[in-house]
Amino acid sequence: MTVLPDDGLSLAAEFPDATHEQWQRLVAGVLRKSGKEVSDDAAEDALSTTLEDGLRARPLYSALDSAPDPGLPGFAPFTRGGRAEGNTLGGWDVRQRHTAADNGAVLADLENGVASLWLAVGAGGFPVSSLGPVLDGVYLDLAPVVLEAGREVEPAARELLRLYEERGVARDVARGNLGADPLGHEARTGDDGFDFAPVAALARLCADEYPGLRALTVDALPYHEAGGSAAQELGASMATGVAYLRELTGAGLSVEQAAAQLEFRYAATADQFLTIAKLRAARRLWARVAEVCGAPGGQVQHAVTSPVMMSRRDPWVNMLRATVATLAAGVGGAESVTVLPFDHALGLPDAFARRIARNTSTILVEESHLARVIDPAGGSWYVERLTDELAHAGWEFFQRIEREGGQAAALRSGRVGEELAATWAARSAKLAKRREPVTGVSEFPHLAERLVAREPAPEPPSGGLPRVRRDEAYENLRARSDAHLAATGTRPRIFLAALGPAAAHTARLTFASNLFQAGGIEPVTDGTFEDSGATEACLCSSDALYEEQAAEVTASLKSAGAAQVFLAGRPGQYSGVDAYVFAGCDAVAVLSATLDRMGVS
Repeated sequence: MTVLPDDGLSLAAEFPDATHEQWQRLVAGVLRKSGKEVSDDAAEDALSTTLEDGLRARPLYSALDSAPDPGLPGFAPFTRGGRAEGNTLGGWDVRQRHTAADNGAVLADLENGVASLWLAVGAGGFPVSSLGPVLDGVYLDLAPVVLEAGREVEPAARELLRLYEERGVARDVARGNLGADPLGHEARTGDDGFDFAPVAALARLCADEYPGLRALTVDALPYHEAGGSAAQELGASMATGVAYLRELTGAGLSVEQAAAQLEFRYAATADQFLTIAKLRAARRLWARVAEVCGAPGGQVQHAVTSPVMMSRRDPWVNMLRATVATLAAGVGGAESVTVLPFDHALGLPDAFARRIARNTSTILVEESHLARVIDPAGGSWYVERLTDELAHAGWEFFQRIEREGGQAAALRSGRVGEELAATWAARSAKLAKRREPVTGVSEFPHLAERLVAREPAPEPPSGGLPRVRRDEAYENLRARSDAHLAATGTRPRIFLAALGPAAAHTARLTFASNLFQAGGIEPVTDGTFEDSGATEACLCSSDALYEEQAAEVTASLKSAGAAQVFLAGRPGQYSGVDAYVFAGCDAVAVLSATLDRMGVS
């Protein structure tokens, strides 16, 4: 009888350690049973997932997956955090965005967990003249204010500074960011006539008299919202930050003063590991830039839950997406986090949506205790390796921009837009084929849901890089179906012909039902084709039953008036079948063509 050690935990102490090679052989054996003849590294590669930017997520990471020493939090290269204490002293700054002149909403947020305000002023927001009323009753010595004002940054900044003076806020107490971002504005609007001199003057004023205020934001959201990858977002932000350092030092600020005027804004997505790695890689890259420039290397980060991932259909699912994204932002070490309300894509958020948004951070900080650990992902072989690979990919994109002459030149030449468009085209193909599912939209859609209505939000600035959404193609299809429903009283329909017992047809029946509903086409499974009101049909069953019955049933459906007969399964040689739907088919193309044939415009 073996006597356990006192701790009682060394149950496998007498067994030899398993090796990586042994694991690969076991993987190869499993793959061989599925028809794949691979071995060694090829076996592992077969289970790897291809990501954007040429990155690959492997199925297993170990101590063999080396990455550079990430250092310690608060020290170069700042991979593990910009501050030695991380977010352990009270969690991250919960920052809520407001685009409407609604003082009640602002006060409600501040009274219920929000720590700072992000105010859109001018185009895409409320008038500069409304800044005072919006901030009425706000303790400006306690609540930092971050502005987003585009070309109106100087009057908006001067108005905020006037309010500080009027309300007796000491200059060394004021906190926030005046939000100047000329290149971000150009990316959004295509307007290249932004004079940097007023921005430099604001930066000088902040450096000399307002130590807690920053003048500039390096906003990477325009590149993310144009369909850019994580590495492209990183590279564009580095190029923008470098451009601002050049302008500010050229205007007479020291490199230390110039670097201290910048705050970086990044998107946080529901891909939690990629978001964590992106924020960690961003700090490492900026530390490298700062090292070359001779400036302190810390990067102040503001993370925003991704507008691209927000769906308009089944918007309640956005709460879950935002929760995962916020978790990733916190684990990644962002100092400030904005959770966009779940109805952000539909217009102005209501009070319930704003409450859920701010409570998302509160739960993660106060109940999940996420902020009690500095760099929770540190030491993970996967995260450290992904951070390193992403940092190299981001640096490569940054260097390409610099070779173009810098961020401004790359924007004006169209190079940045072209690269972002290529990335989005590749991702759109995955979305169309449902390789990247959108829950509630391309997967498990709910045709009977009542559309959520909201007051329209101010029209955001446009004219430059496009704004894309993951649900875009499917939303267009659903809108066509909605118009047909409004005009005729019914949705376009398709008859799903289930062959054989439930065990034979259920899987493909469910698949076909989900696919056609993603395009707003109502599946009918009961009764006969003649009674269904449909003009097209889809066979659903097993391969064995297809061999026996597909040709006969197809002929029967066509004689009953079916203009098109689909078969749910891989393409085969079944007589009379017009098209096939299967996992990996271009769902958007299939659905669009089907609506065209049905006369749904």
